Amino acid sequence: MSLALMSLVILGGLVLLLALGIEIAPAMGIVAGLGLVLFVHQPLDYFARAAFEIMNSFTFTAIPLFVFMGTIYANTGIVSGLFRGAEKIFGSLPGSLCSAMILANAIFGAISGSSLAATATFGRICFPEMEKAGYNTKLSLGAIAISGTLSVLIPPSLIMIVYGGWMDVSVARLFAGGVIPGIILTLFFVITVTIMVLRNPGLAPQASIRKFTAREKLTALWDLFPFLVVITLVLGTIFTGIMTPTESASLGAFLSIILAMLFRKMTYKALKESMLSAVNISAMIAFVLFTARMLGQVFQYIGLTEATSAFMMNMGLGKYATLAIICVLYLILGCFFDSLSMLVLTLPFVAPIVKNMGFDFIWFGVLYVVLAEIGLVTPPFGLNLFVLKGVVPKYEITYIFAGTLPFLIPTGILIVLIILFPDLVLWLPRILYSR
Repeated sequence: MSLALMSLVILGGLVLLLALGIEIAPAMGIVAGLGLVLFVHQPLDYFARAAFEIMNSFTFTAIPLFVFMGTIYANTGIVSGLFRGAEKIFGSLPGSLCSAMILANAIFGAISGSSLAATATFGRICFPEMEKAGYNTKLSLGAIAISGTLSVLIPPSLIMIVYGGWMDVSVARLFAGGVIPGIILTLFFVITVTIMVLRNPGLAPQASIRKFTAREKLTALWDLFPFLVVITLVLGTIFTGIMTPTESASLGAFLSIILAMLFRKMTYKALKESMLSAVNISAMIAFVLFTARMLGQVFQYIGLTEATSAFMMNMGLGKYATLAIICVLYLILGCFFDSLSMLVLTLPFVAPIVKNMGFDFIWFGVLYVVLAEIGLVTPPFGLNLFVLKGVVPKYEITYIFAGTLPFLIPTGILIVLIILFPDLVLWLPRILYSR
């Protein structure tokens, strides 16, 4: 059977199943099973052996631990201290509540790694405060949705763990590569809010601005101190090489329980819900990884991945024109797939192209994460939009998306900066791991 016909059967079957409303993981599993039997000529019990080989990864063990750490903070409510502390820091800055929420989200991202958890948590905590203060609802909802994406860029990031395990690159270097872009994007979001409010003061009434004394601003450091200690210990042990990301995730999970107990917020219900969330999310990720890897093996066996790479390289467009096509493709796919499914579904095709063009896999991993951030807030399937609608059901998806539009400009600027100045990503990993 020709490559074209085999590709048509596999890709056409995948598109058909998705059009019928079947979830991405089962759809990939069904198509991979058909491909194994029809084209690879492997019995279906190969699935069981391959599942164990693929998921028997020490790197992937970090996923449930980091998820558990973030859900402990969210379910116990101690994360509200981040918002209070950040609010005192920004003081009389125009749109200070929005800026405080963005900073709190960035810090939460450094102890969570889950964009959906960040969006749900700060939607519950911050939106009522901003609504009470008279903030424009479109600005408030847009800022909450877009700042939730910081959790996938600022380490520890679940997407980076999956990318590192899948591509066999250092997760610690990926984490280091995301630090500077994460800080830059946080500043860009704060600047965007400030400019919007300065141009249209009605978005955040001056009467809502609280004046904090120097003493109150100093107490903000105390509000943030416990979280900064956890971040320093978790990321510090990774970057110094004292612990692997998985071992550091274990430390972070333990510290999250201790911190919740110190704040007297730990309950049996919160612990149970956090453990169940960690299991559910990790099982979902494992299912997606397994089926995507099987489908990727089918693609590789029939020669589709090599043919795609050869086709792109033979177009003669140049490395940056080819990269631009890949970026546009990810922006389009991000409207229809979640970031994890999009990553594992496309890597078998994109990775050979990236390698042949001479791009660094650490750099490309961070670039992908920023591209995936846009997909989290773009209809029709932007997950952050759906999560926030679940928290604030009276506002439609399109209304929330309209609020995120101004923030897509700084995100696009960051993508251009990462392409023009790769050292924004590569400098810190090089400094930390040059020895």
